[in-house]
Amino acid sequence: MFSVSVVMVTKNEEINIEDALKSVSDAQEIIVVDSFSTDKTVEICRKYTEKVYQQEWQGFSRQKQTAVDYSAGPWVFILDADERVTPELKSEIIKNIEESSHDGYYVPRENYFIGKWIKHSGWWPDNTLRLFKKDKGHLEPREVHEKVVIEGTSGYLENPLKHYTYRSVSDFVERMERYSTLAAKEIRKKSGRAGLTALTVRPAATFLKMYVLRRGFIDGIRGLMLAILYSFYTFLKYAKTWENEEGR
Repeated sequence: MFSVSVVMVTKNEEINIEDALKSVSDAQEIIVVDSFSTDKTVEICRKYTEKVYQQEWQGFSRQKQTAVDYSAGPWVFILDADERVTPELKSEIIKNIEESSHDGYYVPRENYFIGKWIKHSGWWPDNTLRLFKKDKGHLEPREVHEKVVIEGTSGYLENPLKHYTYRSVSDFVERMERYSTLAAKEIRKKSGRAGLTALTVRPAATFLKMYVLRRGFIDGIRGLMLAILYSFYTFLKYAKTWENEEGR
């Protein structure tokens, strides 16, 4: 048995969810917190677990923390609907849980863009903390780019989680609109302002960092597209920050 509590949050994920659930079908338990999907997401989830709860959307951090709170096991693994746990990663997780030398573990991710693994552009190894002891970790309250905070020590796993993100340019653009709004809200909480430098220098710096410094050019057309898309995302979040400053 895969001796962890796998926790997931969903909203209209019928295209992705079954493959994610299959990859962890032998888990100790699977917890799904769904935001009232209107497709077949809940129906599919109930084929794999009885622990499917529905909760109005609270934001990424709070929604995932709700799923963690529902879990009963000592170890939690956070899985997104567009991710897959490989047999190799599963074996490594079981081994580290048995040894229990750390309170949490970072997992590398193979990120796919339009069907291809992106090995540069800052997308690899993309270590993210997903495995942790429930009594030692919690989701940091943030509007976007939520992360787990560990009270203790953290280690790094070697086998990657497969992440099938952004299946098309349209998929990226659709999510960019939503994420940039949340990112702008986070910026306003911290600094509250976005001037000319943020609107000009930061987008250009994002492109140069991804395409040149992180060798996105090796990823071919996809690397160029990602650098351009992320630079526009950077512009958009600061433009929305500026737009929402007091008096505008």
